Amino acid sequence: MGFRTSQKVVSISNGVSTKWVSLLCIASFFSGVFLINRFWSIPFSVKMDEEALPVEKHKAGEVHPVIKCDNRETSFDAADILSRVSQTHDVIMTLDRTISSLEMQLAAARAAKADNEERSPVNTRTGNERINDHPKVFFVMGIITAFSSRKRRDSIRETWMPQGKDLKKLEKEKGIIIRFVIGHSATPGGVLDRAIDAEESKHRDFLRLNHVEGYHELSSKTQIYFSTAVTKWDADFYIKVDDDVHVNLGMVGSSLARHRSKPRIYIGCMKSGPVLAQKGVKYHEPEYWKFGEEGNKYFRHATGQIYAISKDLATYISVNRYILHKYANEDVSLGSWFIGLDIEHIDDRSLCCGTPPECEWKAQAGNTCGASFDWSCSGICKSVERMEEVHQRCGEGDGAIWHTSF
Repeated sequence: MGFRTSQKVVSISNGVSTKWVSLLCIASFFSGVFLINRFWSIPFSVKMDEEALPVEKHKAGEVHPVIKCDNRETSFDAADILSRVSQTHDVIMTLDRTISSLEMQLAAARAAKADNEERSPVNTRTGNERINDHPKVFFVMGIITAFSSRKRRDSIRETWMPQGKDLKKLEKEKGIIIRFVIGHSATPGGVLDRAIDAEESKHRDFLRLNHVEGYHELSSKTQIYFSTAVTKWDADFYIKVDDDVHVNLGMVGSSLARHRSKPRIYIGCMKSGPVLAQKGVKYHEPEYWKFGEEGNKYFRHATGQIYAISKDLATYISVNRYILHKYANEDVSLGSWFIGLDIEHIDDRSLCCGTPPECEWKAQAGNTCGASFDWSCSGICKSVERMEEVHQRCGEGDGAIWHTSF
């Protein structure tokens, strides 16, 4: 009886028997094993899912780059990326201009070689060699003139066009070539041609073309001018200007310099005048029917008093001169040659200022004009008498061209 009482007391004092303690220990062990295996399997499962995810997305066409935002070493700056994209774009554009220029030079070399073989079979120099001999200049300005325009030429020589040593200095220091552009008469070697020869021996400022002069041949003359100039000088720009227009060379040069990096540029005062179908009127267009219904307007093109084109465009004219169509008006013809080409039209209103007081007001306001003329006369009205007045009131100053950096 005393033994049972002692055993009971021991069980009560321990609270739990040794049998239950053993069972609890075994249960705890297996629970721990189960939980540990469960935790180890989660990362493995996640890793497997992450590895399988790109495969599934690749099959579905939804693959996207994964950016680890918590990794500071792989973080990026948006501005830096935009900068790199911009630099890449600039490189691509530079390569595009280089390829375009090489293609145009190759075409020009082939055309020059063909002309060389046709005209001088004895001369074996290739067109490419001839191109490499060209002096590199900024721009060539061709002043379109006629046999009867001696006084107009003199009025320009006495105002905005440098003469003698200054003309040579302009070419050497500024890379600016200025020439009066003229062909020959219907009777080569006649009195008209001899007069130009005498004028040339005195001033040395003519570019003679293989072209028969005539008012209705202006489109052909313009085409031959660009073709001749681009084979004679390696320039960034080629300018055509009439001999009754006042020009500020410094302002023209500054305007062109802003577009020097662009390969295919057409700069001038852009307009779109009516197509005149009526016979007998000035600027009549015999091929008016090509422009649609009566009353339609021409496509956008630069007015003929003055405009500039880049080297690639001048080369394009030279290479394709035998198949380019010529309309009655030379400015329309030039604009038509560029239709369908990937070029940039620059509407530069400083190249079509009026004569005083308009150009004078602009000069006083600090907006000196590049060129001035009267729309009513398609040039300066009575230019021989008024060129000096326009130069004094609207000119940039005789020293401006020498102090302007291009």
